[in-house]
Amino acid sequence: MEQLQKQPSTLLIADDSEMNRAILADMLGGEYTIVEAENGQEALEQIQILGPKLSLVLLDIVMPVLDGFGVLTEMNREGWIEDIPVIMISAERGAEQIERAYALGATDFISRPFDALIVHKRVVNTILLYAKQKQLVGMVAQQMYEKEQQSSLMIEILSHIVEFRNGESGLHIRHVRAFTDLLLNRLNEKEGGPRFTSSEISVISTASALHDIGKISIPEGILNKPGKLTPEEFERMKAHTTIGAQMLAELPIYQEHPLIRAAYEICRWHHERYDGSGYPDGLKGGEIPISAQVVALADVYDALTSQRVYKAALSHEESIRMILAGECGAFDPLLLKCLSELDGDIYDALRREDPFQTGQQNLHSVVEALSQNKDLPVSRRTLQLLEHERVRHDFFAALSNEIQFEFTSSPSVVTFTPFSAQKLGFPEEIPDPAHDPRLLAAMDKPLLYHFSDLLRGTSPGQPVVKFDCRLNIGGEKRWHRLLARATWSGDEPPRYLGAIGKAVDIHDSRLQMDTLTRIASTDPLTGLFNHASARKRIETRLQERPDGHFALAIFDLDFFKSANDSRGHLFGDRLLAYLARTLRRTVRGGDIVARVGGDEFLIFLEYKSVPEAAIGRIFSALTGQYEDFSISLSMGVACTDRVGTDYDTLFHAADNALYAVKRSGRGKYLFYDETMRDTLSNISPIVREGEGEEPTKEDRPT
Repeated sequence: MEQLQKQPSTLLIADDSEMNRAILADMLGGEYTIVEAENGQEALEQIQILGPKLSLVLLDIVMPVLDGFGVLTEMNREGWIEDIPVIMISAERGAEQIERAYALGATDFISRPFDALIVHKRVVNTILLYAKQKQLVGMVAQQMYEKEQQSSLMIEILSHIVEFRNGESGLHIRHVRAFTDLLLNRLNEKEGGPRFTSSEISVISTASALHDIGKISIPEGILNKPGKLTPEEFERMKAHTTIGAQMLAELPIYQEHPLIRAAYEICRWHHERYDGSGYPDGLKGGEIPISAQVVALADVYDALTSQRVYKAALSHEESIRMILAGECGAFDPLLLKCLSELDGDIYDALRREDPFQTGQQNLHSVVEALSQNKDLPVSRRTLQLLEHERVRHDFFAALSNEIQFEFTSSPSVVTFTPFSAQKLGFPEEIPDPAHDPRLLAAMDKPLLYHFSDLLRGTSPGQPVVKFDCRLNIGGEKRWHRLLARATWSGDEPPRYLGAIGKAVDIHDSRLQMDTLTRIASTDPLTGLFNHASARKRIETRLQERPDGHFALAIFDLDFFKSANDSRGHLFGDRLLAYLARTLRRTVRGGDIVARVGGDEFLIFLEYKSVPEAAIGRIFSALTGQYEDFSISLSMGVACTDRVGTDYDTLFHAADNALYAVKRSGRGKYLFYDETMRDTLSNISPIVREGEGEEPTKEDRPT
């Protein structure tokens, strides 16, 4: 990057006079790379070749082949004038020529004969002006991308809330959103049909995610009933339309925002039908808002093609046939025509739909369009874009009524929504949250540090963390699921910036039972299986695959007790959590990893030919540095083809191999063989516990 910044800017001098080009090159050549053209056609060729490398064009008006005005006209046609500033050169000083040059996008005007100081100042100022404009547009775009990701995350969280109670809603909401976008864009192409701006399409597509928000109030027994609903149950189910609309109508803020209005229309009327046979109000034809009509069609298609507790999934072809045949209710004929025309695109579009990627693509278009809107000053454009995203963010926060937070790492600050702060009894902003007594009273320090480590251990490609823990809210400890998305910079390598997320109360009996079952089988600090749970899984695998080639490895951290004593147990906990994260990233999906106890871990894996390669890869990945602590491991490995498939025998053999490593100097791995049969029996009880062996001065961790 530093090397690129040191490279001089490139200027194009287009003038039919070689003398004029030489004078300008002498004035500017010491600071800039000069490219010359002797007519307008050559100038256009150089502009096309140099592209974004070109910082400025000094353009004479009177030239052969193509004059300066012709060059400006072509630059406008190609869109180059938006990114490449042009300073016109002429001996003529008539107002008509100057006005025409400015009308075609020229940035400045220099008259001959040249004054070296004026030429230099205008060139420098123009280049700096365009550089600052590009930087500002980039800053706006970056902030927009981050806000869009946050808004998309809020939509995902809202989807997750409904998904807790109705298993269909996760992908269903994404699919409806994508299908809505497809239909609206196709409607725009139909002659005589409604017309939508890109902003309106974005608003309706986003609002479509809320079409079933009223199902939050429907009993779970009705939502997930595998059989046909009774008339009473169906009436209760139908109420989700009016309940969702009422939730939106009772929001204390943003009632006039287009997103709220569109969401209200969709929530209330997405089950209306074109012939008046729908509910809740029996609207027909044009009485039904087009937003609700489009979402209704998208909703029906995805319901047909998805598996439900009461039905199997239908094929794409069968679903399209049923809709067009009127078997799913009546729809606007124009919408059905759009559906027929989209037939070949729908399936692929829904399967590749990524809300975060789609949001970024839409934002690229918005920023590009607004950056070319010369009717608005740059500062006003910036404020409008950011205010729009702030309103969207606050809307989703107010709608969900859950604990929502945003964390920035530099400076270290956690910010809560007004509702969340009031519920917790916190201020809306807490600086230095890792040491704030109010936050630590709500969430134990080891859990807070572990959650922070999980976020820092993510990557831009896999930024989402789910973490279950008990939070102390209002003096009551309740199980919550922390759902968070880490934010990363666009640098190379990327930098961790913070996170946005929420805490979801999972007191619902089904979810709580699932959570408690999972907690009972996992180690609370590392999130790995505990020894008992790992043993059951390994024994099952060995029984199912008695002829398989398996290896069981046991390892622990060298000098962990010394690190705990010198740095404190919180550092030790963070070190173990880091090791667990590294272990999860290193093993394969079918491998079993567990924390046996203390600093001792277990790995169970299958291999095809020789296990040395897999064990060596894992061992290398686990060693290294954490903060300024050098990680050294001792590992013992036992293989089923050498020991047998009895779990106790396999574990005992690996344990023997581990302590053979300790007796031979630590910091490596060994495979069990018969020479290690009596290793453990020859080790004193104190050393066997791994706590009484004091490392030498040279072996102490740095």
